[in-house]
Amino acid sequence: MAASAADRRFKIFAAADGFGQPLKDAVVAHLRAHPAVAEVVDLGVDKYYAAAASVARQVSSSSSESEPEVCGVVVCGTGAGVSIFANKYPRVYATHCASPADAVNTRSINACNVLALSGKSTSPDAAAAIADAWLATPFRAPCPASGDAPWPEDIQKFFDTAPDEMAAIPEGSGAAVPDSACAICCLRKGMEFEPVGIMPGGEMRIVRESPTSAYVRFKAGSVEPAHHHTFGHDLVVIKGKKKVWNLTKKESYDLVDGDFLFTPAGDVHRVKYFEDTEFFIRWDGHWDIFLDEDIETACSIEKRPQPRIMLKQINII
Repeated sequence: MAASAADRRFKIFAAADGFGQPLKDAVVAHLRAHPAVAEVVDLGVDKYYAAAASVARQVSSSSSESEPEVCGVVVCGTGAGVSIFANKYPRVYATHCASPADAVNTRSINACNVLALSGKSTSPDAAAAIADAWLATPFRAPCPASGDAPWPEDIQKFFDTAPDEMAAIPEGSGAAVPDSACAICCLRKGMEFEPVGIMPGGEMRIVRESPTSAYVRFKAGSVEPAHHHTFGHDLVVIKGKKKVWNLTKKESYDLVDGDFLFTPAGDVHRVKYFEDTEFFIRWDGHWDIFLDEDIETACSIEKRPQPRIMLKQINII
């Protein structure tokens, strides 16, 4: 059996969406006082998929032999959304737990290394008890479903190989395995684009009308003049490199593969593309755009030294 809880130390990354923030804050405070926890890194609040990804990326990239052991806690309204998205990362085994018994079972049987909690259904006291049980139970602990009797030899052998086999599933090379399991990348294949007339170098394809989403690409060197929309929009960079100046907030953002950005309705922003860039964008409502400068002005401004504005780091999802 693995080392006892008293001998194990943990580094825990935590994040939540808006529905899960109060519970996440309570759990983080509890874990920071836990004797088995060496460090808690609070990654803050974001949309549920971005919060889950920020934690899952840290757990996925950690070594299985790392000391202290790297784990994660993710919280959204139900606990389901964050666990679904976190599990898209290799070597991440996220489980929504509603009771200490859930935590004991999933740690001992499923090698759960990311604890997902429901911000709407779980109280801070219940979450603390769940987290304590989760930390106290090592993978391959005696079977809790059979009175802590030892696992049969065939199950023990399965445990020895299952985590590595599960982590390797995305690397499968069989003919039935697609080149990419990413829904957006699969959507991109064979797509025909239409030029964006007022944005030279830009092309797009509307994917869905309501809520509206589109796949967009721009050629390297293209500039979007300052403009705004009546809707806020989310975008994820699939590949390339671009910079967005939010002139309303006086902030700028350097975006590369995998970066996410939300721009609120009405915010005036200018964009420059340093490489051929493709991104997926989603918004509520019908497409509209209002230019706040013409393309010639935008290009001439872009060539001049830019005024000092705050540079923000964007979290990669």
